Amino acid sequence: MNAPLSRRVAAEAIGTALLVAVVVGSGIQATELSHDVGVQLLANSLATVFGLGVLILLIGPVSGAHLNPAVTLAAWFTGRRTLDGLPLRDVAAYVPAQIAGAIAGAVLADAMFAKPLVKFSAHDRSADHLWLGEVVATAGLILLIFGLSRIGRATLAPAAVAAYIGAAYWFTSSTSFANPAVTIGRAFTDTFAGIAPASVAPFIAAQALGTALGLGAVATLYGRPAPAPDEVGVPHGEPELTCS
Repeated sequence: MNAPLSRRVAAEAIGTALLVAVVVGSGIQATELSHDVGVQLLANSLATVFGLGVLILLIGPVSGAHLNPAVTLAAWFTGRRTLDGLPLRDVAAYVPAQIAGAIAGAVLADAMFAKPLVKFSAHDRSADHLWLGEVVATAGLILLIFGLSRIGRATLAPAAVAAYIGAAYWFTSSTSFANPAVTIGRAFTDTFAGIAPASVAPFIAAQALGTALGLGAVATLYGRPAPAPDEVGVPHGEPELTCS
């Protein structure tokens, strides 16, 4: 990725906004079309799968399509000893852009469906089993993204990541937020995809733990990457990275 930082930050903000708009908007549409919770979740998850895959394809060549502070921080951590890893300056720019984009995406979705633009969610998600679900969802996402990079299959990220998130909607108790920015954004909408503000911090803590475990799984399965001369490792633009 050779785009200037300003363009990459804009891509992360816009991409995350569109991702949250897809998640929240499809949730609103689903509840308006069906009263069956299973059908609602199916519609929500399918829309997220398709939208996420498209966004990775579009945003990936510009910024890497992180769209997720957990992925951004993991990319920095894995490349911190190399000359061409993700610089801390980029992390400091990406993360606020992702959070701002996520909030904007929730507001946009509410506006499209004539809902209050900002109404904090009353959907409480405070329970041990839900936090465990977030740990599992985030660990699996990190393992997938960085595992694909390590085996030279990063080009499969659009389909693989979208498919994983679609599956994790159903096999995790939390419906797989796996993304601190998206979690914050979804607190701003009192709709199907919302999360109560009081539930946000524990979810993010679970996602942080999942990120660490995911990176540990990558190291366990693939070992530490062999550095090239002068400690030059994997270019920070190689993996196309993202999340829900």
